[in-house]
Amino acid sequence: MSGPNYTSRRSRLLRAIKTAGVDALLLSGESNVRYLTGFTGDSTWLFLSKTATVLISDSRYETQIANECPGLDVDIRDARKPMSVAAADVVKKAKVRQLGFEADHLTVTQHSALHQKVESAELVSTTGLAERLREIKDKWELVQIREAIYQAERGIGVVRSSLRPDQTERDIRYTLEAAMRSFGATGPGFEPIVGVGPTGALPHAHAGDRLVSESPILLIDWGAEAPSGYRSDLTRVFVTGRITRQMRTVYETVLKAQKKAIAAIKPGAKCRSVDAIARRVISNAGFEKYFGHGLGHGFGLDIHESVRMSPISKQVLEPGMVVTVEPGIYLPGKFGVRIEDDILVTNTGHEVLTSVPREFDDAVVEFLA
Repeated sequence: MSGPNYTSRRSRLLRAIKTAGVDALLLSGESNVRYLTGFTGDSTWLFLSKTATVLISDSRYETQIANECPGLDVDIRDARKPMSVAAADVVKKAKVRQLGFEADHLTVTQHSALHQKVESAELVSTTGLAERLREIKDKWELVQIREAIYQAERGIGVVRSSLRPDQTERDIRYTLEAAMRSFGATGPGFEPIVGVGPTGALPHAHAGDRLVSESPILLIDWGAEAPSGYRSDLTRVFVTGRITRQMRTVYETVLKAQKKAIAAIKPGAKCRSVDAIARRVISNAGFEKYFGHGLGHGFGLDIHESVRMSPISKQVLEPGMVVTVEPGIYLPGKFGVRIEDDILVTNTGHEVLTSVPREFDDAVVEFLA
């Protein structure tokens, strides 16, 4: 399969720029620059207008840009020229009157410096122009996401088969990261969350020194980053000791909530409505106050991207969107259960991209003697 069509992506963004009522857009978000050009470095902005496409960078990346972005115009600044001055020179040369900037990515300090130097154009705040394009994944992107899922799933298989009572959360994290790399990942898609018992009740916990043997519940939230930069995101809970009625009840409630929410995913479905389906299951079981975050999110080059399934989301699902579905129940001081899968919205409904078993019996781990 051929690689991404960056020219087509920029053409679509130009239409969005016109609709936004500005003459050009200065992009400073690293993932947006990568999505539109293929450049994998940092500290580089992209100026995009109807008549000009210019990467503004520095001498560290001159050769890299030539290799990754052949044919693109480049403005390479030296150490004596601040980014604001380099960008202002590009804007002045393009003769634009209204310059959009990415309000979600440009810092206040950067905006102030740019405002002082760009005298020929009015700075206009924009938000989400490139991110909205990235919501819909093309065929090439889906191949990359499937690869990242494969790497993550093979990695967790290694962790499960080698799990021991004397392992710490940190031991598991490092084993998982190494395993994903051995299957082709450049690294984890984000810092893996590994939580034994009470640690797992912290939705974004950091792996520490707690031993697997200290609680019968182990939560792992992980993903891989493929060489293309695309990521995956999954969560599973493993039962490593004596099963209590409460554990089973919480697990089955979360799984039921997730299944019902996934079943509702299709083109035209409101994100907040899908969230409400899962939330209702958890609320009816008496755990409403223990599920405080949104049901899911988009992902791709970033682990959290536009498309949010939450009670306040106004978005509607469309074919090509890829989202997580990850309801959870977190009992402070005891344990947490979250089950997360990656879902593709198709023309007729949805496809569950992840395949790690999730039934309660599948979660039970028998240690090797």
